[in-house]
Amino acid sequence: MRKTLIALMLAAALPTVAMAMPEGPGPMGEPSGHMMGGPGHGGEHGPRGKGGPFSQLDLSKEQREQIRKLMGDQWHARKDLVKKYLDKLPAADQKAMQDEIAAGKQKTQADIRAVLKPDQQKQYDEIVKKQTERRAEWKEFQAWKAQQAQKAQ
Repeated sequence: MRKTLIALMLAAALPTVAMAMPEGPGPMGEPSGHMMGGPGHGGEHGPRGKGGPFSQLDLSKEQREQIRKLMGDQWHARKDLVKKYLDKLPAADQKAMQDEIAAGKQKTQADIRAVLKPDQQKQYDEIVKKQTERRAEWKEFQAWKAQQAQKAQ
């Protein structure tokens, strides 16, 4: 159980660590960032830009879309797998893990904010606020959707 909890905590922390990686080349000259060469927002990073593992393959648009879909499916499957094992933990352990993840996220946001200039901090705060609102709306929608499914049965 302890090994499972540690593995789940590591899996939950990986996105935070990946986002905290510095820009620029890594210690061996390779691009830092995600597996595909960066955050995936275009530019010099990601599958469409320079430096990604697929950039040298001269992929067609259809091939890029298929690969994007496969990688997205893999991400969702991994997320579902983590949730499956998290659901097996006792409620107290689940709550403790969620609290620890939330504390780590808040610390990372505070650390990011400390790096920014005052005008960037205001913009960052607005972005975080909008993301929080969108997540709340999404949870409301999911609850409504589940309620509608129950009524239909």
